[in-house]
Amino acid sequence: MNFAGFFRDTKATTAVEFGITAPVFVMVIFGVLECGTLLWTKLGLQHGTQMAARCASINPGVCASSDDITAYAVQQAYGLTLPSSAFTASTASCGKRVNASYTYQFVSHYFGGPSVTLTAQSCFPT
Repeated sequence: MNFAGFFRDTKATTAVEFGITAPVFVMVIFGVLECGTLLWTKLGLQHGTQMAARCASINPGVCASSDDITAYAVQQAYGLTLPSSAFTASTASCGKRVNASYTYQFVSHYFGGPSVTLTAQSCFPT
C-alpha cells in the first residue's frame, strides 16, 4: 500500500472542512435567532405594561377594571401571544402600576435546556 499517495490526496478536504465547521455555524445562527426572540419578547412585555399603565391613568373608560387593563396590555405586546395572567394591574403611590412576568422557554427547552423569567413594570401617574 502506498501511504505517500494517501496523504497527498485532497479530494474530500472540502467535505471534511464543512463537516467540522457546519455544526458550529448552525449553533451560532440558532443562538442569534434565540437572542433576537428573547429581546423581542422582553420589549413586548415592557411595551404592553407601559401602554396599559398609561391607558389606566389617561383613559379610564377603556381601561376601567383590572381585567380591562390586562387585556389591553396583551393587545399592546407587539403581536406576542401572551396570556392575560402574565400581567397584573394595581394602584400604587406612583399612580397606576402594571407588572408583567413571563417564563420564556428557549428552543433547547425541548432537550432539557433552561428557561428565563422575564419581568417588566411600569407606573403612570394619575
